[in-house]
Amino acid sequence: MDIFLFMLAYIGIFGMPILGIIFCLNLVEVIKKIKNEQPTATNTFWLTTSFILIVWSIALLPATSH
Repeated sequence: MDIFLFMLAYIGIFGMPILGIIFCLNLVEVIKKIKNEQPTATNTFWLTTSFILIVWSIALLPATSH
């Protein structure tokens, strides 16, 4: 169990900047596509996925500090 929490903390700390970049890039692309009335399904999927992973990491990181 401790290994799992350590891996979760490692991914949360070092993966957060990558997830933040993915989130911001997809947000900009969705806004551009909405403005030009183009389909946004793929970007919306990745935007939602990266947001969920960011929130999940933030929520679970305090659990690793027992």
